[in-house]
Amino acid sequence: MLRLLNLELQKLLLNRTSKILIFVSFILPFFVILLSSLKINVFGFFTLELGELGIFNFPIIWHLTTFFASQFKFFFAIVVVSMIGNEYSNKTIKQNLIDGLSKKEFILSKFYTIVFFSLVSTVLITLISFCIGMYYSSYNEINIIIRETNFLVAYFVKLVGFFSLCLFFGMLVKRSAFALAFLFILYILEWIVFGLITWQSNIEVAEKIQNFFPLKSMYKLIDQPFQRIAMTKFPDKVDLSYDYAVHWQEIIIVLGWTAVFIFLSYRLLKKRDL
Repeated sequence: MLRLLNLELQKLLLNRTSKILIFVSFILPFFVILLSSLKINVFGFFTLELGELGIFNFPIIWHLTTFFASQFKFFFAIVVVSMIGNEYSNKTIKQNLIDGLSKKEFILSKFYTIVFFSLVSTVLITLISFCIGMYYSSYNEINIIIRETNFLVAYFVKLVGFFSLCLFFGMLVKRSAFALAFLFILYILEWIVFGLITWQSNIEVAEKIQNFFPLKSMYKLIDQPFQRIAMTKFPDKVDLSYDYAVHWQEIIIVLGWTAVFIFLSYRLLKKRDL
């Protein structure tokens, strides 16, 4: 595993564009710190500091930071599809196979890279969240601090699943721009299917089926935290039935899609004439 990972990291670090995109994708989560220190002047009457509103208290901070950090995943998605696009355009995929790398090992090297960078990103957001929480949170009991850290697991699984989808599209079309366009097409298709199911049955059934779609299932891992924050601030004015928790079945769905995308990527490479 380490040999394959090291091989892939060498390729990425030798590419200037990849290095820049990797750097940017790791720097962007630090903007959560900027968010925590943001001060808003309200019509000159008073200054509103987000950190003083209690939204960075434990355990809600794990939900808030993982949700915002996951919005930056598109930058590393470009790196993932570029990994494949560059292999075809530079003919390195054929050279790797000639040098003795099997097609299975080739796909695994990409997957190990995805897992590695997803893990690094998860560690970073863990440290950022912990530091912000220790500074702003009114609670410092260990049982409260570690509560809801399952959002970190969901964050990691979400990144691995999304980047595996990008890997599959990269293998399918062999061009970075087209692979990214396929993500948008898939997003539109999911909503078209959702609309058709709603038309044929009802919205409750459609929503349950939609939760099994690739992009929707990844999004559902970490639902938006705004309604949860509103629930704590205005419990008499907000729907308290909002379910924001991480559920094991949602993680299993995304892991299932991840396995499907990696398998399909391997099958494409195995059957393709290079």
